[in-house]
Amino acid sequence: MWPYHSDLLATPVPRYTSFPTAAEFRPGIGPEDFSAALANTHGDVSLYVHIPFCEKICWYCGCNTGAANRKQRLTSYLDSLHREIELVAARLPSDAHITRLAFGGGSPNAIAPYDFVRLMDQLTLNFRLEDPTISIELDPRTLSSDWSEVVSGVGATHASLGVQTFTPRLQEAIGRIQPLCMIEKSTRMLREAGITSMNYDFMYGLPGQTMDDIKESLELAASFGADRVAYFGYAHVPHMIPRQRKIDDSALPDQYERFRMAAFGHHYLTQAGYVPVGFDHFALPGDPLAQAVTAGTLNRNFQGFTDDQAPVLIGLGASSISSFPGLLVQNEKNSGRYRMLLSQKILPAALGVKRSADDQQRGAIIKQLLCQGAARISPEMLDTALDRLMPYLENNCCHIDDGMLTIAPGGLPYARSIAAAFDPYRQQSPRRFSSAV
Repeated sequence: MWPYHSDLLATPVPRYTSFPTAAEFRPGIGPEDFSAALANTHGDVSLYVHIPFCEKICWYCGCNTGAANRKQRLTSYLDSLHREIELVAARLPSDAHITRLAFGGGSPNAIAPYDFVRLMDQLTLNFRLEDPTISIELDPRTLSSDWSEVVSGVGATHASLGVQTFTPRLQEAIGRIQPLCMIEKSTRMLREAGITSMNYDFMYGLPGQTMDDIKESLELAASFGADRVAYFGYAHVPHMIPRQRKIDDSALPDQYERFRMAAFGHHYLTQAGYVPVGFDHFALPGDPLAQAVTAGTLNRNFQGFTDDQAPVLIGLGASSISSFPGLLVQNEKNSGRYRMLLSQKILPAALGVKRSADDQQRGAIIKQLLCQGAARISPEMLDTALDRLMPYLENNCCHIDDGMLTIAPGGLPYARSIAAAFDPYRQQSPRRFSSAV
């Protein structure tokens, strides 16, 4: 059991999939900034394609997604996405090549298999794809047999299924009902289609959830041969995500119970042979993510922990975020305005932040702490963070030796809070970020 310090978990903190975080994005970063960043992009590039639709909307979900129940809206969105692909690709230099390609949402399988193939063709025609690693997020509730041929045809090797929990009563409590046989069938189909790295998403901290519920779900994940497990704490923020009001918050576990659930999941999965990846991911030793941990090359971006080393990530689709060394830029979130801008052949960049030299230095420290568990800190930088770090140092969650800040094994659940000591933008508001555990 990790040592529990309630006071050290009292302040919600970002997940730090970027720095500065999206909370610091502001208007004023627009098409010209995005275009200039694209023109200065060379070498390896990752692409993320956002499909903001699901056939069924889960009550807990905080993603930018809507119901895929209007064919005209889907068609119009995909037409705009095709235009964006052309506009973005035309601005990239000839020596920029795509080494990673990820499809997320929402659920990419909310669109028809034929439309997905057309989308892949458009990407292939416009970008310089260099045998990219292709990953796709999928909703097992709507994963028809047609998708087997699609996954195989595009050469996808990585897939992620939103399992969340195998416990029927918890599925009902969060509005995501999917029988065990559905996950089993989807997993088998994807393996046969060529998926070699299979991820299952799970949540702890659900209303009425018990340790036995968690144990049963993780046991099943291991028995199904999941190569990766993402184990997240449910963030209940109905003031920000109105659909969460359908969830009974009177049955939510308190902070201590959430902490115990996080510790139990970490212990169970490591005992089952999974390699811990940062603070909330796990991977079997042969998976590329676990190999990145061993090699010390683990990275973190808007997809979470990754073995991807590309310095630039370009997001396509409404609300997608692109990351460049000196710029973070987000597309228009509203799909209507997104479509309107692209109908005029205008890049839909709407928000963002320019990353100063100080931002980049602090971002590197935060990434190293979360990915490698340690970072070398200059005396000047340490001075700016020491007051915030002191409670964690005093409780042996981390230590400093000759300029090297290292997170102790018992300090892992406090990793994000320790990293936040180097974030000068962080607001002391429980409404802005999720619980630290």
